[in-house]
Amino acid sequence: MHILFIVPYPPGKAPSQRFRFEQYFDFLTEKGHTYHVAPFLSDSTWAILYKPGHTLAKVLGILGGFVRRAALLFTVPRYDRVFIHREAAPIGPPIFEWLIAKVLGKKIIYDFDDAIWMKDPAGEQTFISSLKWQQKVGSICRWAYKVSCGNAYLREYALQFNPNSIINPTTLDTEHLHNQVRDQHQTSRPVIGWTGTHTTLRHLDLVWPVLEKLENEGYDFEFRVISNQPPEHAGLRSLTFTPWRKATEIEDLLGFHLGLMPLVDDPWARGKCAFKALQYMSLGMPALVSPVGMNTEVVQEGHNGYICDTDAEWEAALRKLLADQELRAKQGAMARRTIVERYSVVSNKENFLALFQ
Repeated sequence: MHILFIVPYPPGKAPSQRFRFEQYFDFLTEKGHTYHVAPFLSDSTWAILYKPGHTLAKVLGILGGFVRRAALLFTVPRYDRVFIHREAAPIGPPIFEWLIAKVLGKKIIYDFDDAIWMKDPAGEQTFISSLKWQQKVGSICRWAYKVSCGNAYLREYALQFNPNSIINPTTLDTEHLHNQVRDQHQTSRPVIGWTGTHTTLRHLDLVWPVLEKLENEGYDFEFRVISNQPPEHAGLRSLTFTPWRKATEIEDLLGFHLGLMPLVDDPWARGKCAFKALQYMSLGMPALVSPVGMNTEVVQEGHNGYICDTDAEWEAALRKLLADQELRAKQGAMARRTIVERYSVVSNKENFLALFQ
């Protein structure tokens, strides 16, 4: 089978692509399939996409993406399946998807891992963002041969349009990438960690008061944030910031003893695929999460982490883990086991490959 992957970003750059399908490419090759990846954005446009300014270059980059998409249509007939991640183009109606499915008659496998049929509350309000066409998601689901959804909440939406919608979770490569485990017995100051992009920093508002209270009581810890920009919060003396870098991603995360994933409970957040928690847990550390979206499927209370809905619950969980090194080690081991057994590339291999049967 010859497979075309139509994706928003250049290969190896965006987490959603890296952890949803790019890490399965070798398995496709082993099965005798061939594939081609066609990103909308060029490497140069991706490099400036989230930087301020560069307006003309960004507009030209978007226009260049549309030119590449138009040219791609002439090559689509040679492929047996077309895998579309999120959308063929970031703005406008689903013209390319309609042409591929209805005019060229190709079987589309449609994949998404966020509630992209609605606006992200933390999304940047730009001219380009105003041209997004969220309502196209339902149409693409309807035209697809199969729909690959990151969690049950997303699948429930897709089932309105396509009965052939399956859960294909975001997974981690526990053999080649997330293949190290945090040594909880190292005698060092406990590090509470959080990682994410600037659009998810808003969720930290749920835990700032708790962290400040524990710090004022004399608890000795560091709260380390890994992101593409620092949080705007000056009330926590123990706060440190580490810029996210792909080259040191795993090494930086291994600096945590436990990881936080607070989520504001809104329709957008319910579509999240617990990726932060998966990363923490894969590296042998307990995850403290809000009971939103997929989080409660991944974390089992008191087993591999804690589910925290109120300030009192966040506070109680943090007190336990900060004070008990052995508890961190025990829960970290169970967290690692959970990922290997349920959310690893190896455990999900056959489920992913079945998309192309």
